[in-house]
Amino acid sequence: MKIYTKTGDNGTTSLFGGIRVPKHHLRIESYGTVDELNSHIGLLKDQEIEESIKSSLLKIQNELFTIGAMLATPPEKEVLKNGNDRLNITKISIDAIQFLEDEIDAMNKNLTPMTHFILPGGHSTVSFCHIARCICRRTERLVTALNDNESVDLHILMYLNRLSDYLFVLARKLSKDLSVREIKWIPEKKK
Repeated sequence: MKIYTKTGDNGTTSLFGGIRVPKHHLRIESYGTVDELNSHIGLLKDQEIEESIKSSLLKIQNELFTIGAMLATPPEKEVLKNGNDRLNITKISIDAIQFLEDEIDAMNKNLTPMTHFILPGGHSTVSFCHIARCICRRTERLVTALNDNESVDLHILMYLNRLSDYLFVLARKLSKDLSVREIKWIPEKKK
């Protein structure tokens, strides 16, 4: 398989199903940002962290590829002429969302309750997690904008929302595991 096809040299690309759109199309921005998020989760997974967390992050990376494939398929091309699903893969479902919620609940059990916002940082691993969280929020903003124009599977929206929560709680867990002091954001009051 050739890496370069030259079909995008004019600033367009194909969605799954053959429709050509500009490379700046909101659908391309959406699944491109999912890909960026996936890469940052890979960077986080490459850190010195528990194997169980690495396993969860690998599962998340696979689910993000599924989301990317779902977003790369416009609604009018989801079903083939014979009635079959164009994407012959297991799609994101409530089970994937429940997995994230279970992980969040398990991590939260061992964390002190939050009383303030927390400043990102303290250790590069924690910072990588916060960067992934921010990219996840940007992905969510793009996908919700796409959903305003074209139908997006509700499970994708739910998953991205829950994933950003998961990454926030994971950053807190990593801070605890790495003995990093969380710095609370305490704004200065006007004098």
